[in-house]
Amino acid sequence: MPSRGPPGRCPRPPARSAGPSGSSPYLEASAEALAGARPAARRSACRNQRTGVRRAWWDRGMTDLRVRPAAAEDLDAVLAFWKTAAEGTSISDDRDGVERLVARDPGALLLAERDGELVGTVIAGFDGWRCHLYRLAVHPDHRRRGIGSALLAAADERFVRLGGRRGDAMVLVRNERAQHAWRAAGYEPQEQWRRWVKHLTG
Repeated sequence: MPSRGPPGRCPRPPARSAGPSGSSPYLEASAEALAGARPAARRSACRNQRTGVRRAWWDRGMTDLRVRPAAAEDLDAVLAFWKTAAEGTSISDDRDGVERLVARDPGALLLAERDGELVGTVIAGFDGWRCHLYRLAVHPDHRRRGIGSALLAAADERFVRLGGRRGDAMVLVRNERAQHAWRAAGYEPQEQWRRWVKHLTG
């Protein structure tokens, strides 16, 4: 039987073994990530932990949110989605770049779907040393509904299963909305560090 945690927390789910590349048999939202969620979403995620369903479904009213790893057939839709929802562009925003990501680190690209529609993404990459987060993006029509929190909870769960110890994210200085979301998820800026970049050629 799952053990019960403190009041307001989800009970601890039964132990499960990790799948290939640290992919989980089911994705769940941690109690800490649910601290600011609405009661209906929190109750739904707790039910998922108790029953051990394969993926987290967040109930909000009459609509469900599904978080799952991307498959090869999703990549064109993901690239199109980023043009609408992502802030800024990346040198890897093309089919070859995303295919390499999914081939090298299966399970890293997480998708949030509502009623079959792609509404959010995050890349939760692990290189064996560090946990890196990229491309946290939510469709403009679906923001402020807990989608970003659900994606980051799934990313945290993946990192823990892989043995990761700390997550880091790249966030544009001008993107104040994103900075608020990352702070709400427990991330803090480290002003003493600066990103150094070199473009590579074959």
